Amino acid sequence: MKTFKVATYNIHKGVQGHGPARRLEIHNLGLAVEQFDADVVCLQEVRAFNRQQARRFKHWPQQGQADFLAPEGYTPVYRTNAITQHGEHGNALLSRWPVLEHRHEDMSDHRLEQRGLLHVTLQLQARELHVIVMHLGLLPGSRMRQTQQLHDFIMREVPADAPLLVAGDFNDWGSAVSHKMADVGLHTNTGKKHSTFPARLPLAQLDHVYARGLHRLGSQVPRGPIWRRMSDHLPLLVEFAWDAP
Repeated sequence: MKTFKVATYNIHKGVQGHGPARRLEIHNLGLAVEQFDADVVCLQEVRAFNRQQARRFKHWPQQGQADFLAPEGYTPVYRTNAITQHGEHGNALLSRWPVLEHRHEDMSDHRLEQRGLLHVTLQLQARELHVIVMHLGLLPGSRMRQTQQLHDFIMREVPADAPLLVAGDFNDWGSAVSHKMADVGLHTNTGKKHSTFPARLPLAQLDHVYARGLHRLGSQVPRGPIWRRMSDHLPLLVEFAWDAP
């Protein structure tokens, strides 16, 4: 395989709307993930379970959302970031390729936000690919400290010569995170911005796939009425090619 596709998507826990108008979107999200036809799908705000929502929605899946969303033939990996009154949620990765190992690191910066990263090592024939899925905090200071923690994690856990992707919702309306990621050789799309938030009127690119040791061929953000209703974010799809050894 010379090229492959990666998707990142904040799915807003599979539910949209507020109050009595809340609606279950997890089934539509399952169709969306299949439509991506991506080799690796990185997801944020994924529920393992939620007792309150399960009581509210008749068709709430019996499985955790990572397992429910994984198309046939994909391996789902989920790790919890936040434990709440009625359940828990975190990051997930769905892979067409064999999963060699995975780990989680707590990135919570203060008591009001529970954050974490999911690190998965994938095998494609003779190659290994490291993928980190993350969801940074809402406060600028938190994001800078969490990005530094990410740098330390990469130095400790990822071989310097290994291809690496870092994907997720970075909550950065400017370029501070991108500049800090570039300091360790991780780069996002260059040139055209691919706005992903808010889904109904995208103004900023909060969602990125940063890469090291891979060649970015192109990026796209699906648009249209159905994409605007499934989550408060739009998905980002990126095609890569392997760098020459």
